[in-house]
Parts: sequence; C-alpha cells; structure tokens
Amino acid sequence: MSHLLYAEDPEPADRVPAGLYFVPVRSGPAGCTARLFRTPLGGRTAVGFTSLRRLVAALGSDQPWIRLSEPALRALAEPVGARVLTVDPRFAPGAPGVPRLRAVAGEHLRAG
Repeated sequence: MSHLLYAEDPEPADRVPAGLYFVPVRSGPAGCTARLFRTPLGGRTAVGFTSLRRLVAALGSDQPWIRLSEPALRALAEPVGARVLTVDPRFAPGAPGVPRLRAVAGEHLRAG
C-alpha cells in the first residue's frame, strides 16, 4: 500500500486534528462555562483561539480560558444552537472590514 505525501495530495487521507484551542470561559454557579458570542448577523458562535497571544489580544489578559479540542467545543456548543465555530476572531468595534462578534448575554456552555 502506498501512502501519498501530504504536499502532493490535495486531500490527505489522514486528517490531522487542529489541536487544542484556547477557549474563553467564565465562572458561574455550575462551574466553569465556555462563553458564546454572536456573529454580526446575530447567529450564535463558539469561539476558539489558536494561541494565548491571540486570545489576550482580542479579549484582554484578564479573560479566563481553558484548552478544548475542536470536537469537544462543538459538542458543547451545538446542543444550545451554536453550530458555528469561529477561530481567532478579532474583536475590534467600529474597525472597517473587521468582523465583529459580541458576547451573548446570559448564555454560556458548561465546560468543566
């Protein structure tokens, strides 16, 4: 059986997991919960960052976070209607051409 090199194969046979995301959380009565946000069009979205630096740049150094895999984050988000996962968003209100997300008030996912 021959294996194709990833550089030569437009769709590799073995998908490599994206790894763990830095997921913004908040403390609540049920414990640690992942934050949900809304897209500019109002849809719910879960958010993950590929680096701590990106999370801090978007949400500040005081933002608590946990590490979750993409499947785990999706599994938490989908039952509450957040079927979209936004990776490395930039939260820059008023900046032209930069998509904006806003936190969903009172809605969060149990993450721990």
